[in-house]
Amino acid sequence: MDATRLRILRELADRGTVAATAEALSMTPSAVSQQLKLLGREAGVSLLEPSGRRLRFTDAGRALVVCADDVIAALDRAEAEMAAYRTRPRGRVRVALFPSGAALLLPAVLDLMANSGVDVDAQDEDVPASAVPPLLADYDVVLTHRDERAPTLAGPRVATTGLLREPIDLVLPPGHRLTGRGEAQLGELADENWISVRGGFPVDDVLLSVAAVTGVEPRVVHRINDFHVIEELVAAGRGVALMPRFSVQHPRVVRVRVAGVRAARIYDLVTRPGATERPAIAAVLEAFRTAATRVDRAE
Repeated sequence: MDATRLRILRELADRGTVAATAEALSMTPSAVSQQLKLLGREAGVSLLEPSGRRLRFTDAGRALVVCADDVIAALDRAEAEMAAYRTRPRGRVRVALFPSGAALLLPAVLDLMANSGVDVDAQDEDVPASAVPPLLADYDVVLTHRDERAPTLAGPRVATTGLLREPIDLVLPPGHRLTGRGEAQLGELADENWISVRGGFPVDDVLLSVAAVTGVEPRVVHRINDFHVIEELVAAGRGVALMPRFSVQHPRVVRVRVAGVRAARIYDLVTRPGATERPAIAAVLEAFRTAATRVDRAE
């Protein structure tokens, strides 16, 4: 049964006459009568019967008025609930993050979203940038990273927001001949064993970019995506590495700037175009921006 016709029926029950109902709803009396006849056909029973010059409710009509109260109340609650989602952040936002980015930003994001009405469902997805757009089938927001020389993922079905620039530094074992320097040329490490991440990820892209600029081809002996493991290997003297500055935690490794070139990875937030029209998603993106600003200030 049509909800609009149920509202007309309830209005008739409240106001008593077709004329009063029509006036209250800014309709003509004939239009009200027509809608009530259609509702009776939908219900399959007579809802009204003549009583002199007026109409009165049948038993079925009175029963339907009670049902109409329930239906209209439920619809009003649904409209109010949807209005709340449109006007303030509420609901669940599914977020995918690469692991080192999650370690850097997720704790602050969760703190900022606590008690906001938005539940952040975070999962790690360690994939190259080329594999990020398909993730939007399962996630509302994807935090990804790229070499700063690489183009963004923005396209007709993908929106991106630049979030943070993180410098990439050399990481050396204790006692290395270059550890007393604030910076080093990549050419000074031509004969070293290198530990890098798998191909297609930003740190390896940076290594290749720096190699192209300097003409030094690095000898990569291990490829591991876990920065903690890379640090352990460097600390044990198994090679040197490039690492994002904010991921360096090991107390024994020495961080040295790469001289002569700009080396960094860019953090991007990726969504579907128009996703920020959902207040909950917009609030999560703002929380990420705030967390990234805190990192910049700390640096």
